[in-house]
Amino acid sequence: MSVKQIPEFHLAARNGAMLTLKGSGGQAAYIFVLEQDIIRVMVLPDASLRFPRTWAIAPGDQQLPLAGRDRFSLAGFAQPAYTAEEHGGALQIETGKIRLTVQLKGLSCSWETCKDGVWQNAAQDRRTQHINFGYWDDKVYHYLKRDAGDEMYFGLGERSGETNRHGRSYSLKTIDAMGYNASSTDALYKHIPFYLTWNKRQKTTFGLFYDTLSEGKLDMGCELDNYHGHYRYFVADHGDLDYYFIAGDDMEQVVRRYTWMTGQPAFTPKWGLGYSGSTMTYTDAPNAQEKMNEFLENCEQHDMLCESFHLSSGYTSIGDKRYVFNWNREKFPDPKEFAQHYLKHGVRLCANIKPCLLQDHPCFAEARDLGLFINDQNGEPELVQFWDEIGAYLDFTNPDTIDWWKQAVTSSLLEYGITSTWNDNNEFQVLNPQASVNGFGKPFKAVEAKGLQTLLMMAASQEAQTAFAPQQRPYLVSRSGAAGMQRYVQTWSGDNYTSWQTLKYNIKMGIGLALSGISNTGHDVGGFSGPAPGPELLLRWVQFGIFMPRFSIHSWNDDKTVNEAWMYPEITGAIRNLLKLRARLTPYFYDLLWRYHQHYEPMIKPTFLAFPDDPQCFAENDDMLVGPSLLLAAVVEPGQHSRAVYLPAGADWYDFWSGAHHHGGQEIVLPAVGDRPPLLARAGSAIAVNVAEQHFNRPAQQQSFMVFPHQAGGSFTTEFFDDDGVSHAHKNGQSSLWKIHVQSQASVLEIAVGCSGVQLASDIVVLLLPQHETRRLATDAIVISDAIVDGYREVQIRITKPTF
Repeated sequence: MSVKQIPEFHLAARNGAMLTLKGSGGQAAYIFVLEQDIIRVMVLPDASLRFPRTWAIAPGDQQLPLAGRDRFSLAGFAQPAYTAEEHGGALQIETGKIRLTVQLKGLSCSWETCKDGVWQNAAQDRRTQHINFGYWDDKVYHYLKRDAGDEMYFGLGERSGETNRHGRSYSLKTIDAMGYNASSTDALYKHIPFYLTWNKRQKTTFGLFYDTLSEGKLDMGCELDNYHGHYRYFVADHGDLDYYFIAGDDMEQVVRRYTWMTGQPAFTPKWGLGYSGSTMTYTDAPNAQEKMNEFLENCEQHDMLCESFHLSSGYTSIGDKRYVFNWNREKFPDPKEFAQHYLKHGVRLCANIKPCLLQDHPCFAEARDLGLFINDQNGEPELVQFWDEIGAYLDFTNPDTIDWWKQAVTSSLLEYGITSTWNDNNEFQVLNPQASVNGFGKPFKAVEAKGLQTLLMMAASQEAQTAFAPQQRPYLVSRSGAAGMQRYVQTWSGDNYTSWQTLKYNIKMGIGLALSGISNTGHDVGGFSGPAPGPELLLRWVQFGIFMPRFSIHSWNDDKTVNEAWMYPEITGAIRNLLKLRARLTPYFYDLLWRYHQHYEPMIKPTFLAFPDDPQCFAENDDMLVGPSLLLAAVVEPGQHSRAVYLPAGADWYDFWSGAHHHGGQEIVLPAVGDRPPLLARAGSAIAVNVAEQHFNRPAQQQSFMVFPHQAGGSFTTEFFDDDGVSHAHKNGQSSLWKIHVQSQASVLEIAVGCSGVQLASDIVVLLLPQHETRRLATDAIVISDAIVDGYREVQIRITKPTF
């Protein structure tokens, strides 16, 4: 068929939520009305699916089979009532939130969204050659019109550069990018083809998700072609055009809806929010077990709070190479005793595992004979470069491989007392276009879906951990990943380079991930590769890092030094205090984790997500909201002793340290020294904290709340979740829900505190208010004391009414 022959479509069938359109050249298209705010479009040039299953779509808590979900399945979606009418050569589909108009000649789509009863244009396919109907090549294309002046784009997962993706082009691939330039390197470790569009003039938003695991590209206005006007586009090397349009009244609503659609985030144990030590250097040392034990001794000596340690791959070495699931008994004479020693100190071990067996791995022949590898065109293991040797990737689309992996995780790690897995080097860099995978009995080319291997590796590791300790919530971490990875793991921004530039742009990377459904994330604090950080840079990294959901100091410095909390005596005290601040804030972080798991709320946010009506928040900045209540202004330049920070309009703010009150909509300057990073709390908020004195290996608990009341009249109510932190007991109601209500008046603060659910360990609660807060406190509780302590007004109360 000639390129000039634009297909004519007609509505062939309407079956509930699915509308089937047939094209004059044998094409097929499907439109799925999934929710009031989600409509899906799938275009098949030859009327058949090239990739019939998805591993991304798992609405809510839907359990996704390892073999994937049929792309025609609508399970988990509400499938609401809608209208569909044909007129003037177009098909118009309307829900309460979305109006989609499809031109039947050429299948061009235009989208409108409804906000406050008003319909506004949101998106439109490019007028010319917007879809490849199989005329150009075998790739998948989708071109959209771009409003060059008014549109901003956010998301796309973990990306270098600015938060606004407008004007950049990004590879859809995963790669081991150790030492990357955080402002420009592309590609990196994640494959997340989801982004938000924000129209500055209209103040409207929507999200687009392309359900593909193929490599490709997303161009956000970098490319310009005179024949087509301004546009942005998606291209995938393989698979199908299958995309989801998500409407919302604001961007956070869209982010939550996308997260819901791609699966409920893992509710990882509370200890996964604590400081996690790590370094390549310890396990590379010939006396690795001794070095590892010295870490515990140093934590105790310096009183550095630590809850886990990420065990780098040196424990698997034979010679100077690494062999997954092998224990080097010269470095670690007694792995079980080693793991138990750590557990006795309250520190869990998270062991590094890799999905590639080197060709001289002790188990290579066994795995080859069992058919567990990705194979080349001759049916032999596809050999690839992996670190300093040649090896073959395991094929996780083979059920036998999954069983083998689970057994290896169990016998080599879990039975020794290793509690969790660090799924690393899992970018599956297979280049041979002829290499194939099992595909759960339906083979396909490995290059068509490399990210699928990563997702299945996570799932296999999670199944092993769950089977071994069914009463415990599993903790896993993965470097690489694809859409939906939040169902399994905590993650981080990979092997970053030690520099001030990395610190600055890692902030934006974390925000990009959070805007793409992946909030339980962090960075290698201090920088992983390159030179050792100087004292100032390390301190600034820690000041920022303690506010990320994942907080780990990790390194592989060029000079073989180790990034340690005590590496510079002049800042050791400040870092100790920052780690204790992190521990004090853990109840707040844990509630954020619960909100993320239960309500899909991002744990960290750019300021514009919470304050979209303030245009100043859309200017590129280095600020970050931590949940709904805290605003962190990280210092990302050397030699600074203060930090200018813009306070979003629409709220008032308190300096976290001095208690000074500031109105929003202005820029202020805050001191930035030592263990007190520039930090603000939103007026009209409270955060759960633990004020008990903490020491290494000696946890203590005192239920407390920091309260930041309105200066003028106003009220707010906040809830906080808590449970035992490790088990599934919350599913059976074994949890606590704290509620605090604050009513501000000119001379009186009315505060009510209660807790429903699990019986309180103590009826004593500590309230911390800004030290300048002098209003009389009115409460049903019994006030035990009211005094200024360590810069806060500290009020101890005894709860007499557990609930209200």
